Amino acid sequence: MSWKNCLLAAAVLAGGPLAVHAQTSAAGKRPMTFNDLMALKRVGEPIPSPDGKWVVFDAVDVDLEANTKRNHLWIVPAAGGESRRLNTASENDESRPRFSPDGKRLVFTAKAGGQPQVWTVGFDPAAGGLTGPARALTSLSTGADGAIWTPDGKKIVFVSAVYPDAKDDAANKDRDEALAKSKVKAHIFTKLFYRHWSSFTENKRSHLFIVGVEEGAAPPRDLTPGDHDVPPFSLGGQDAYAVSPDSNELAYTSNIDEVEATSTNNEIFLVPLAGGEPKKISTSPGSDTTPLYSPDGKWLAWRSQARAGFESDKFALIVYDRETGQLKDVTATSDHSVESVAWSLNSKSLFFTAEDYGQAPIYEMGLEFPHVSPELVAKVHAGDLALSPDGKRLYFSRTEISRPSEIASLNISDWREPIAKVTHLNDALLASLDLSPLESFTFQGAGDDVQGFLLKPPGFDPNKKYPLKFLIHGGPQGAWGDSWSYRWNPQLFAATGGYVVVMINPHGSTGYGQAFTDAVSGDWGGKAYVDLMKGLDYVEQHYPFIDKDREAALGASYGGYMINWILGHPNHFKCLVSHDGLFDAVAAYGETEELWFNEWEYKGTPWDNPETYAKWSPHQFAKNFKTPTLVVHGQLDYRLDVAQGFELFTTLQRLKVPSKMLYFPDEGHWVLKPQNSQLWNKTVNDWVDQWTAAK
Repeated sequence: MSWKNCLLAAAVLAGGPLAVHAQTSAAGKRPMTFNDLMALKRVGEPIPSPDGKWVVFDAVDVDLEANTKRNHLWIVPAAGGESRRLNTASENDESRPRFSPDGKRLVFTAKAGGQPQVWTVGFDPAAGGLTGPARALTSLSTGADGAIWTPDGKKIVFVSAVYPDAKDDAANKDRDEALAKSKVKAHIFTKLFYRHWSSFTENKRSHLFIVGVEEGAAPPRDLTPGDHDVPPFSLGGQDAYAVSPDSNELAYTSNIDEVEATSTNNEIFLVPLAGGEPKKISTSPGSDTTPLYSPDGKWLAWRSQARAGFESDKFALIVYDRETGQLKDVTATSDHSVESVAWSLNSKSLFFTAEDYGQAPIYEMGLEFPHVSPELVAKVHAGDLALSPDGKRLYFSRTEISRPSEIASLNISDWREPIAKVTHLNDALLASLDLSPLESFTFQGAGDDVQGFLLKPPGFDPNKKYPLKFLIHGGPQGAWGDSWSYRWNPQLFAATGGYVVVMINPHGSTGYGQAFTDAVSGDWGGKAYVDLMKGLDYVEQHYPFIDKDREAALGASYGGYMINWILGHPNHFKCLVSHDGLFDAVAAYGETEELWFNEWEYKGTPWDNPETYAKWSPHQFAKNFKTPTLVVHGQLDYRLDVAQGFELFTTLQRLKVPSKMLYFPDEGHWVLKPQNSQLWNKTVNDWVDQWTAAK
């Protein structure tokens, strides 16, 4: 998983306990605070029960004082109503619940101080409660997660990261204990991908295992042995593995290219659950992932990218005929990039979500529909699709700019029915907050129409002037939209100090067609910079309440890169915030781990194409740096190494540009610890307030 998915989110949990906009809000509501953001429950994906009466999910609670985040299991009636905690008689971190096919048991992941393990517990479908004590199904020294049931209800398939040459768990345990006890902490590398995201790989590989659910079952058996990851690293989304309806076959995703650091070529494989040689069935040189069997067992669908080495290529929806082996791209004529997928009950169509102009609507694509484009089902920002057992309702996670993710559903037999809210965990707190709606605008950018969004501060008065926070998203293949974030939260940015917030989706952004997304590659500081500056000009001209003399720009990852680019190019911002931004393009190539990203975006290696690296490297324009800048970086950021932040700060200091650096020794590309994010919020907003204060 590379910069497309992580950089937009890459930064921190925005917000903080600062003075907020003091103006009285409408109807007695108050501005949002950082503590409010931490108090909101973070609702997970919906898992409908086999009888259709219930939906289980997990939700994260943040304890700011304890500096912890903990998952708990919840249940709600499928028709909506009051949610309640499922009491497993434990305060362990519990997540990822899954119903057994008969609905009488749950499996889930629990972590109690050591490695996470897969647990099971009885479930009463009539009462919607748990029966009997929970029992651990696994006790591996390497831990276990990601459990799914075989459709016959007899076994569980799960993931564990192991040493590929270890014969059994005892061998894994011995090696881990030896490493922990050794006074020598040196590493020896013989190939690339020795570290990834925020940790060193330690030569371990994720494998899929299978184990029986009855007491006394044989130890877990490795289904995917070898020196490869099954599934490959992911930051979330649907499972990259599935079991066939007859419980005989496993479909999984793996990358078997020799140099994984330069390859996105994930492939789909099949292997008998009883054991045997895997069979590769995908053919694309790009990424093939998230296999999903049709209910009737005739088809296997997955998401596929056509181009090698490009993680932001459009995801097509491929359907594989299990009898004939034929492959069909059912979205070949669509420019939508498929995200979450669910089969219809009759196996004749698929539902999927795809980004589209700031939303993530739900579409239906038929295998034999007379038309060639997907049918729009609901224009919402949706994800985590799950069909009800009777095939009549589609459950999903729904988010908005003024509401964090909650579970919703819709009647797929009658799209005219309004979307039904299923969970309401955050309603009471949100009702007390003055949260602004998102306003969309469109302007002429670098040759194309470009969409932007504006958010007004709490207690907005159109006759007053407001300072501006200009947010730049990461990726560069990412997008702002009508969705909630627990990291860079636009509502909190607006409320903290009373700012207008503006967000532009320049060339390179997703949700506007593949050509628009492709336009940034090899052109990082080109059209996207023009779009951003034209967008700023547009809002200054069309929104007279923006104080043009009190503007700040903030960005993370590619957004941090663009802040660094703006530093060396014409701008009239009073200050800048650069979080995890690329500063020296050549150095960044040697410091990162997923080399395919840099090689695609800069059209080769630094020695094969030095001109492009030099042209779009912000450090080349250091002599123009004048704008006061806050630099933020984490020691454990291996996507964009901390050296990039140090180099930028050193340059600013030597040039005597007003600057400050916030350094986290215990964070990676994201700042995840609650109290660290609290410090981030205070430091960032204090910096912006300092330079945009009214004269």
